[in-house]
Amino acid sequence: MIRAIVTDIEGTTSDIRFVHNVLFPYARENLPAFIKGNEQQPAVAQALADLRAEVNRPDATAQELIEVLYGFMDEDRKSTALKALQGMIWRDGYLNGSFTGHLYADVLPALKQWQQQGVALYVYSSGSVAAQKLLFGYSDAGDITDLFSGYFDTHVGAKREVNSYRNIAEQIALPAAELLFLSDIHQELDAAREAGWNTLQLIRGEADAESSHRQVSGFDQINQELLNS
Repeated sequence: MIRAIVTDIEGTTSDIRFVHNVLFPYARENLPAFIKGNEQQPAVAQALADLRAEVNRPDATAQELIEVLYGFMDEDRKSTALKALQGMIWRDGYLNGSFTGHLYADVLPALKQWQQQGVALYVYSSGSVAAQKLLFGYSDAGDITDLFSGYFDTHVGAKREVNSYRNIAEQIALPAAELLFLSDIHQELDAAREAGWNTLQLIRGEADAESSHRQVSGFDQINQELLNS
C-alpha cells in the first residue's frame, strides 16, 4: 500500500524544456547583476561562502565566483550553491511575471486525487527547495504548494545515490515499501528501488529501452491498482 508519493520535477511534472529554455537562460542572463547587487545579503553571502568552500578558493572575488558559476552551468553541475543562487534569481522572475512554472495538464488532477485519498505528496529535485516552491507556487495552475507535505533537494544527497532515498524515508517516517518515487530518469529510480522504494518512470517521449521500471506516459495512467500493487 502506497502511503506517500515523492515526485521529481523536470520531465516528470514539468516539461524539461521549460527549465532549459526559460529558467536556465534567465538565471544566466541575470546572474552577474544579481550577485553584484546582493552579495551582502545573508542568503547570497552564505551561498557564495558555500561556493568558495566547494571549489576550495576562500579568497575568490565575486567576479571570479561568477565565472565559476558559468562553468558549473555549462557542465550542468549539481552544485548546491549554484542551485540556491539560481532559485533566488528565479524568484525575481516569478514575482515580476517573466514566466510561470510549467505543469503538464495531467499532473494537477492526479495530485488532488491522491491527496484526497490520503496519500502524502512530496517533491525531490536537484533544484533547491526554494526553487521547487516557486515553480509550484507560481505554476500555470496557480499556487499548488498546499498539496505537498514536504520538499527535498540535494541536501539529502544526489538523486542517483541510494542513501538519498534512505534519508528521505527516514525524514518522512514511513517504511520504504510504502513509498513511491516518480521520475523520468531510470538511474534515479534504480537508486530508489535499491533503497526499497516502489518506482514508476514517467515517459513523456520515447520509451526508455534501458529501464527495468514500469513506465507510464502521464500521471493520469497512475491508477489505484498501481498504487496498491
